[in-house]
Amino acid sequence: MSKVKSTILKNVLAAMPDEAQVTRIDFEGPRIAIYAKNPSILLEHTSLISDIVSAIHKRIVIRSDPSARASEQETEELIKRLVPPQAQIKSIKFDPVTGGVVVEAERPRLVLGEDLSTLHEVLKKTGWRIRAFRAPTMPSTIVGQLREYLYTHAKQRESVLRAIGERIFRDRVFGDAEVRVTTLGGFRQVGRSAILVQTREGSILLDCGINPGTTNPPEAYPRIDQIDLEELEAVVITHAHLDHCGFLPFLFKYGYDGPVYCSEPTLNLMALLQLDYLDVLANRGIPPPYHQRDIRKAIAHAIPLPYGLVTDVAPDVKLTLHNAGHILGSAIVHLHIGEGLYNIVYTGDYKFMPTMLLAPSHTSFPRVETLITETTYGAPQDVMPSRAEAEETLVNIVNQTLKRRGKVLIPVLAVGRSQEIMLILDKNLRAGSIEEVPIFIEGMVSEVTAIHTAFPEYLTRRLRTQILEEGIDPFKSEYFVTVRNASERPSIIEGGPCIILATSGMLEGGPVLDYFKHLAPSEENTIIFVSYQIEGTLGRQVLEGESPVPILDIETGRIEHVEVKAQAEVAQGFSGHSDRRQLIAYINKVTPRPRSIITCHGEGAKCTGMANFIQRAFKFDACAPSILETLRLR
Repeated sequence: MSKVKSTILKNVLAAMPDEAQVTRIDFEGPRIAIYAKNPSILLEHTSLISDIVSAIHKRIVIRSDPSARASEQETEELIKRLVPPQAQIKSIKFDPVTGGVVVEAERPRLVLGEDLSTLHEVLKKTGWRIRAFRAPTMPSTIVGQLREYLYTHAKQRESVLRAIGERIFRDRVFGDAEVRVTTLGGFRQVGRSAILVQTREGSILLDCGINPGTTNPPEAYPRIDQIDLEELEAVVITHAHLDHCGFLPFLFKYGYDGPVYCSEPTLNLMALLQLDYLDVLANRGIPPPYHQRDIRKAIAHAIPLPYGLVTDVAPDVKLTLHNAGHILGSAIVHLHIGEGLYNIVYTGDYKFMPTMLLAPSHTSFPRVETLITETTYGAPQDVMPSRAEAEETLVNIVNQTLKRRGKVLIPVLAVGRSQEIMLILDKNLRAGSIEEVPIFIEGMVSEVTAIHTAFPEYLTRRLRTQILEEGIDPFKSEYFVTVRNASERPSIIEGGPCIILATSGMLEGGPVLDYFKHLAPSEENTIIFVSYQIEGTLGRQVLEGESPVPILDIETGRIEHVEVKAQAEVAQGFSGHSDRRQLIAYINKVTPRPRSIITCHGEGAKCTGMANFIQRAFKFDACAPSILETLRLR
C-alpha cells in the first residue's frame, strides 16, 4: 500500500466514532468510500466529515455495509410512504454495489425531504442511501439508457473506479518540478481541440475532438500519436460539441483505460452526439474511427463532476470545473498542479454574457498562472450585436420571408442554439411579432431539449424556477411540431409558409440537408445561420455565396450539385462563443490576473492577432502556438 493511502486510512479511521461500525474503506476513483453498519451516525455528524475532508483534502462518500441493508422491497415501500405524491416518482432502482437507491422524480427535492430528512430516515431504517434525479419533462431516450447502463453495470464501474483510485492515490515519485503543454489540435484553427498537460508524474488530456470541416484523417483528428496512453492519467472534456469530444472513444479503442471527467449534462449529450456521428459517417459510407462499444467504454469510465468541486485526478493535480456559459454543462477547466506549484485555466468554449439559457462564464479562481483561451471570434471585426438586436434581426428576416410566402430554414446545432432559438421564436409568436406559422423541428433537437429539462440546475434561474417550482416546461409550445419521420418532409416542403429548425448547424449531415436540397433553389426561401460555420463545411460555402454546392445523396451514393438561389442570411449574436469585446472583457475580468495567455480555437489570424493585442493591451506574456508545439510553463 502506498504511503499516501496508508496515511489517509490512518487519519480517517482515527476520526471514526466506534458506534458507526466502519467495516471497510475503499479508494473509488477520486473519492474515498467509507462503508459502515451505522452510516446515519456519520451523516448526522456533518462537522465530523467536514473536519476529515479539511484534514486530508480528499472527497469522501459514506455508504452502508451490505450486511446492514434492508430488502429492496421493504426499502421501496418506505420511500413511497415518506415521499409526498407531489414529487411524482417515476422510477426507483437499486444499486447493490454502492448501497444507493436511485429515485427519478419530477421534483427531486421533495424526494430528499426538508433538510434531507427523508434521506436520513431511509438510511437509518434501511441502510440504503437515496440519490434523487430529475425526470425529464419530455421523454429522453439517452438519459434513460445512460442511467440504466450505469446501474446495470455497477459491478464493472466499481472495478474501474478502484483501478482509477489506485493510480490517483499512489505515491509521488518526483517532487514539484515542471509543467508542459503540448498543442495536439485546435490551435490556429477551429476543430479537433486537444491539449496535453504534462508534469513529471504523468499527463492529462484536455478535450479530444474532431474537425467537422474535413474527413481527411491527418486534418480531421488531433495528434494523439504524441500521447503514451499508458502514461495518460485522465481526460477532461469541457463540453459535448464534437470538435471537443468527438474523438474520445478512439482512445478507448486503442487501450486507454483511465477516467473521463466532465459535467453530468456533458456525459449525456456527449454520448448522444458521438452515436449520431457514427450514423452520419455510416450514411456517407465513411469507415468510422471507432464503434459503439468504444463509446460504451468511455461511458463506463466517466466520472461526472458538479461545478466548483475540487477533485484529485492525479497524484499531483487537482481539477475543478466551472460554468462556461457556452452550452448546457459546458465547463471551464481549472488545474492546480503540485503543492501550489502552478495553475492552468483552460476556457474551452465560453460565453461571457447571460443568455436565455445560461449564466455567463465563471471568472474567479483561487490561482491562475496561465490562461488558455478560445478566440473563435477574436478578429477586430468580430463584434456581435446585442441579444436584443440579434433577436430583432432574426424576427425581421423571418417576417420578410413569410411575407413573400417563403419558408425559413434554420440549420441548428442540436445543443444550445436550437433551444435558444426555440424560446425566442415561441416568445415572438406569442407576442404577435411573427406571423403565426408552424415551427417544424427535426433531428436531435427534441432529444437534446429533453436532456435540458433533466438538468435544470445548469440553466438560468428563471428557467430553473419554471421547471422545478412552477411545473412549467419552457420548451413546449403550441407552435412546435416535432417531425418524427422523414416521410413527413415532402408535405412540409410542398406546404405553406413555415419555419424549419433542423440539424446539423453547419449543413454537414442530418435532416437539414434534405430540406436544404429542396428549398435552396427557390429564391423566396431563406436560410438563416445562427452559429459559427467552420472552414470547409457546406454551411461556410453557402454563407460565402458559392453556387452550385455539392451534396451527397445518401440513397444513391452520388454527389449532386444544388443551385442556391434562396437568401443566405446570418443572425449574429446568438453564438455560444464570446465576440471580441467579450473575449477582452473576460480576460480583463479573470481574477487573479494570469501571468501568461495562450490563444487557441480560432482561425490562424485570429489566434495570432488576439495574442498580439493581449500582449500590447494587458502587458501579459501571450502567444498563439501552432499544432505540435510544446511550451514549458514551469
